[in-house]
Amino acid sequence: MFEKFTEKAINVVSASQNLAKEMHTIKVYPEHLLLALFDEAKGISLKIFKSYNINHENLLNEIEKVKDFPKNNGTIKQTLPFDDDFKEILKKALDLANKSGNPTILYEHLFLSVISDRKSDNVKILENLGFDVYKSKILLEKLVQRKTKRLYHPEEDEKTDNTENKAKETDNIFDSKESSEVFERAVAKLSTSNYEILGTEQILSSILEDKESELTKIFAQYGVTSENFEEKLAKIQTRQSEYEGRQIIFTPNAFTTMNMALQTAKELGSSVVLPEHIVLGLLKTKRGIAYDILKELKIPDDDLAHSIIKPIEKQMPETLTILRLAKEEARRLGRNIVGTEMFLLGIIGEATGIGAQVLTELEINIKDARAVVESLIGFGDEYYDKEIVFTERAKRVLETAWELAKKNHKEKIESAHMLLALTTEPDSLAMKALEQLGVDAVEIKEGVKKFQEA
Repeated sequence: MFEKFTEKAINVVSASQNLAKEMHTIKVYPEHLLLALFDEAKGISLKIFKSYNINHENLLNEIEKVKDFPKNNGTIKQTLPFDDDFKEILKKALDLANKSGNPTILYEHLFLSVISDRKSDNVKILENLGFDVYKSKILLEKLVQRKTKRLYHPEEDEKTDNTENKAKETDNIFDSKESSEVFERAVAKLSTSNYEILGTEQILSSILEDKESELTKIFAQYGVTSENFEEKLAKIQTRQSEYEGRQIIFTPNAFTTMNMALQTAKELGSSVVLPEHIVLGLLKTKRGIAYDILKELKIPDDDLAHSIIKPIEKQMPETLTILRLAKEEARRLGRNIVGTEMFLLGIIGEATGIGAQVLTELEINIKDARAVVESLIGFGDEYYDKEIVFTERAKRVLETAWELAKKNHKEKIESAHMLLALTTEPDSLAMKALEQLGVDAVEIKEGVKKFQEA
């Protein structure tokens, strides 16, 4: 049975065994489980206890007042047996988990089972302390309704007009030395042409001009060189494919490509935009003269993108790993939408960064976090083959993490930046999950600060 318990639920059972030993009883009784539930309470469960001013001392006093435990003769056994009523509570917890559609037994199932049990003195003990059993049952039952199939994602319908932000972000695209050089060459090319507005063709042309770069060598593997690109470009008679909107410093498609490059840089864990990100942005937008020439040269988009991403993945940037794991978690729940809660699971799953270390110290583990996330969003369609997308709130978190990395003069977005960014969205699913796991924003900020100063 215990293989179905979450780590938090196992900790409660283990704590009840320790309490029985400390109190020198001959068995582990339901009342020990009640006291252990309080000692291990976090998040909503702890708030339930505290709302009735229950603490360890007054709960223990009430237990000892009501219950006369059979004591042992002074010999402490290594493992105490469970009382029959205790075993019934565990079985009831399993039944509750099955009825609520949960694959695992949660702390809340144990809590519900304890306050539903009339054989032991637990209900009497709690009521003597002013505890409202009926009201608490309703709240706990809501918390354990886990596996409801919900196609709707709570963060999905959040929309923000970020046109102005995107325009401001363009200034940051050429922060890196490599991209700055690309931009300077592109502007030089523009000045020798008959155009006044920078397009995708000048940008890609200037990227290919750097013969020594790894990116140019990747292009060469696909038969794309500066020479044959320029040859194709010379035959272009019109820039019509560059214009699908208003004219700005970039053509509309170049502007879209640059912003896609910026988003790609963030998703690949970089706090600066590199030429690689610009090319990936171009391949994602699939628009403009530069893209038209690549298609004319019969370049396979996916293969080229994979060749560019592969060396980046080898560097193992923390955020790239986090986002990959977040997408895997979304698929596991039958979803094509990644919200902040998936970022949280990704941070935990990455395991090596400061973000994961902070959560580990706060006793957050992947098993319990998954159970809480499942309770918040439920399960979607089991067979999603759609492209994975981010909610607007998740995009804001990624943007904040990027800004934190730049502020700290880091070339890469680290897990600590991702975790801190989550705390800037107090109403997000990630923070709701952390609250249920007994952790708040202050603890996270202090934890990150501690590890960064170490």
